[in-house]
Amino acid sequence: MKIVKTAAIAAVATTMAAGFAMAQTTKLRIQTHFSQETLSGQLAEKYINDIQEMSNGEIEVEMFYASSVVKSAETFDAAATGILDCDMTGGAYQTGKNPAFQFTGDLMGGYSNPYQQMAWLLHGDGRAAIDKLYKQHNMSFVGWWIPGPESLSSTRPIRGVEDFKDWKFRSPPGLATKVFANLGASPIVMDFNEIFTALETGIIDGADAANLTNNIGLGLYDIAKHTNYPGFHSMPADHLACRTDVWEAMPAHHRKIMEVAMDSLALHNATINEVKNAQNAVELKAKGVNLYEWSPEELGKFRTAVKAGWEEFATTPEAQELLQSHVDFLIGIGAMQ
Repeated sequence: MKIVKTAAIAAVATTMAAGFAMAQTTKLRIQTHFSQETLSGQLAEKYINDIQEMSNGEIEVEMFYASSVVKSAETFDAAATGILDCDMTGGAYQTGKNPAFQFTGDLMGGYSNPYQQMAWLLHGDGRAAIDKLYKQHNMSFVGWWIPGPESLSSTRPIRGVEDFKDWKFRSPPGLATKVFANLGASPIVMDFNEIFTALETGIIDGADAANLTNNIGLGLYDIAKHTNYPGFHSMPADHLACRTDVWEAMPAHHRKIMEVAMDSLALHNATINEVKNAQNAVELKAKGVNLYEWSPEELGKFRTAVKAGWEEFATTPEAQELLQSHVDFLIGIGAMQ
């Protein structure tokens, strides 16, 4: 009997050892455009720590911050072609491939808060709609994280639409350039890490960069003493997307860990930014930064320009399909007529 028990124990031990030996390791190289000094950079680091810990070390990540390997707009291609494995920037950087990418990242004035926008992703078939587009470019969509409405930074007042005339500012690529140009501004597309110097040297008057908290992290209010709060013009969703062959080769539980951790990151991101932005608004006022809250009339003028921009920008079947998905969802929840 003792011999039988010993043999059984040995068999179990052998099976367990084989299981451990078969545990698959996923090694990923991921780049984000955020620096580690910003709140978003710190949250990206938290995400990496979470997936490594939840996978018991089976997921290993080499993380690159502040677009240290390639420029922000080149991260998607760098992942798709094997220089990196995953892109942690945003879909709107890829509008040159297809304007539909605009509607995978920022509807510009469409959603009032990050919770509405996440609801489209989670409950309006948004995840599948985005992944369908990404798959056409050898990438798989993993998830979103949304800091909330952004605030412009400026070296001159931005009290309403009229102040945008002849306003030179850093703009992300895509819909923003059309909307602001139609309002009389002069958008200049440049990378995140070029904004501070461009402001300091007067190349630009302001920047469409991030929310109050991340703008502070970028040092923009050291130079630009005018901003708007609450934000209204833009609420980009940063994404995580991985090369399709890498993603599909991962064990199912690794993929699930990364997806669920992204949804967790989205909640942490939205809530901490809401708190930090409110706290930082008080601090910026105390430091002499002018914060402008736009009137309903001025917001209406901007929203009219945005709606026109949507239609002007949605020039491909994929873009029209994604835009319609957003509009149907907004109408369905009573946020748009």
